[in-house]
Amino acid sequence: MFNLWSAFTGSSIRLPKPGIHQIEERPEKRARTLKHLLKANHTNHSVIYNELRFHNHTPHILGSAYILGAESEELNELYEAEGKHLEPWSDSPGEISKHDWREYLGKRDYQRAYIDFFEDQLVEHNYDWQALLSTYLLQGKEPLINNMVAGLGHPLIHLGYAEELSSRTVAIESLALGACFYNEWHVYLDDPKYTKPAPNPTDSLFTILDRVGHDSRFNKLADHQGSDNIDTLLKDPEMSSAVLEYWNSWQIKDPRKQFAESQKLAVAIVVAGQTPHKDSSDHKLYDFFGVHLLTTSHAVRVLLPLLPPKHHIPLVRQWWLFTLLVYISQLRPKINIDTIKLVELDGRDWSYVTEKALKGDYRTDAHYVKALRSMHEASKTWGDGNQYYLKAAVKMAEEFGGWGGFGPAEAEMNEHENSGVRSQRRHSGVGNLA
Repeated sequence: MFNLWSAFTGSSIRLPKPGIHQIEERPEKRARTLKHLLKANHTNHSVIYNELRFHNHTPHILGSAYILGAESEELNELYEAEGKHLEPWSDSPGEISKHDWREYLGKRDYQRAYIDFFEDQLVEHNYDWQALLSTYLLQGKEPLINNMVAGLGHPLIHLGYAEELSSRTVAIESLALGACFYNEWHVYLDDPKYTKPAPNPTDSLFTILDRVGHDSRFNKLADHQGSDNIDTLLKDPEMSSAVLEYWNSWQIKDPRKQFAESQKLAVAIVVAGQTPHKDSSDHKLYDFFGVHLLTTSHAVRVLLPLLPPKHHIPLVRQWWLFTLLVYISQLRPKINIDTIKLVELDGRDWSYVTEKALKGDYRTDAHYVKALRSMHEASKTWGDGNQYYLKAAVKMAEEFGGWGGFGPAEAEMNEHENSGVRSQRRHSGVGNLA
């Protein structure tokens, strides 16, 4: 009998290697500054904070800014701004060893113990952090790589930056995040029984998402957006069955071409799929959870050329499952691609986007900066003949006014993510958010 899972795992996605910035070895001041700041963050700040709910984004914004060309002084400014919200390490309930490291998966209060464990293991791997990743990320019956979208994709994003910056410090943090946020989602990748033929397959993700948008089975989910909807979605038999049906509906015939489409879809969800909350200055709230679909997609792009081929399709399908869960939990916003296509550039190019990311009012907002760079990198990977990625980036760079899409249970996260936005806009003379 034909094994669909074997067909998936036997495929590969051929991409050029991403740009690797050897910050540990480069002698110039910018690289040295970044290296020292990443180590300072690793030493001084926990990777999870605020009652073990929030993630330390310092490597993400520093890495993005560095790659976009930020100077040492700007990197120091970003470090100080990000550090205002972070917390020092606290002791874990106990230590972790080689024989029991999987027993503590999903226990965030063991974050310090996991950092210590993986640092000890780095010594045993002769300081070869790629070998360390291979051992603890890729090996075993249920490899950690199959659950890196847990924790809103931050373990995966962190891993992408570890590779781009060639930083063993960030790599160890990514392993710790993957271990601490490990959850039940891994079964969808680890157990072949969840991968089975769908009744109405298609090779187009845009087509599937359109079908999801019109599926009445999801109408009962909730009357509010928010990540807490994901648990409701997966616990309801009818809705969870529908999610897996759509997950399996993606018929992968041309892996490279279809991964390219997935990156276009990620951009569309973020930039063209928003509820238009605007203030008097025409600024707009972007979906906080939707932006993680774009930044995790960029991480997948970075990792694919660096991973063994057997992990390629499972990783992309992991991202697709994450996308479905987030899109449905955010109440399936309509996507109007014309809002990107009809953008008038008026001479604005990637230098304009970079200027906004590094010098603009929101330069200290990690998600904003990461999103703009993700679109730029996608344009370099696939080419941008119709200027789709540039138009999307210009649109976001120009109209961004903070983050929305939070549910009632996430009011504090909303306040946390937008506190800097309001102060920056008051400082620049821009009106308050509605």
